[in-house]
Order: sequence, then structure tokens, then C-alpha cells
Amino acid sequence: MDYKKEIKRQFKESKSVAGVYQIKNTQNQKVFLGSTLNLKTLNGKTFQLEMGSYPNKALQKEWTEFGKEAFVVEVLEELKQKEDDYTAPADALKKLEEKWLDKLQPYGDRGYN
Repeated sequence: MDYKKEIKRQFKESKSVAGVYQIKNTQNQKVFLGSTLNLKTLNGKTFQLEMGSYPNKALQKEWTEFGKEAFVVEVLEELKQKEDDYTAPADALKKLEEKWLDKLQPYGDRGYN
């Protein structure tokens, strides 16, 4: 079997994991908190920042100012749904993100949200 086709097949069959993440500025401790239905896309978030096209302008400005070495990207919590939970993953993820927003309060001087 063709190696590239096999890798593509494995990627398509792999289950995506939703969760909440933070991008933290280690210089001033400010945090951007976000969520995604597929945590594998976090590399895409850092790529956007490196290319200067991240939607959050305050985060993008400081990424450009401090450099990527000043930031860490961390998964805070993966979404775990029970088999008998029929809540839509997007709704469950929104609640999980709200929990973390309440906990970290990444607003104003404390964050980029």
C-alpha cells in the first residue's frame, strides 16, 4: 500500500479530541483561553500567530513583540463525554470553556480574552 495513502487513512480514522487550551505569555503571565473540537489543530493556531494572522489582535501584537519563545501552548482539559450523554459536543465544549474562563478570568491586564 502507498505510504502517503496509509497515513491519510489513519488520520481520517483517528478520533478527534475536543478541549480547552491556553496560550500563555511567560513574560507578563497574560493568557488567551480558547477551545476547539479538535486539539490537533493547535499547531495551526501557532502557525497563524507566526504568520501574523491570528484573529485576536492583542495576542498577535504581543506574540510579534515578545516572540514565540515567550509563549507556551497548553491543553487545560480534554472534553470527556459519557456514552449516555447526548449533549452536542459543541455545547459541552462551550460549557467547559466557560468553566475555565470563570476560573482563570483572562480579561484586561490578566489576559487576551
